[in-house]
Amino acid sequence: MISVKSNNSYKKELLDLLLKINKKDDLENFLEGILTPKELEEIPVRLQIVKMLKKGIPQHKIASDLGIGVATVTRGSKEIKQGKFKIV
Repeated sequence: MISVKSNNSYKKELLDLLLKINKKDDLENFLEGILTPKELEEIPVRLQIVKMLKKGIPQHKIASDLGIGVATVTRGSKEIKQGKFKIV
């Protein structure tokens, strides 16, 4: 089992590495190596959810337009309310 302390250091290491990547091809290569194909499909959809929510599009319309469950959209909405996605 990974301790919370080491997990936080792993997270910091990941964030530091991502900040060092300055070429789109290098970032794409890294993401394809570290994420599963399903994760690579889901993450861009999550970005679209946030963008649509910030435009004021209703959750049910977002779910319908993106072919996902309303619960997935609601999760994005909760994250926005908690102050996340300020740069989106």
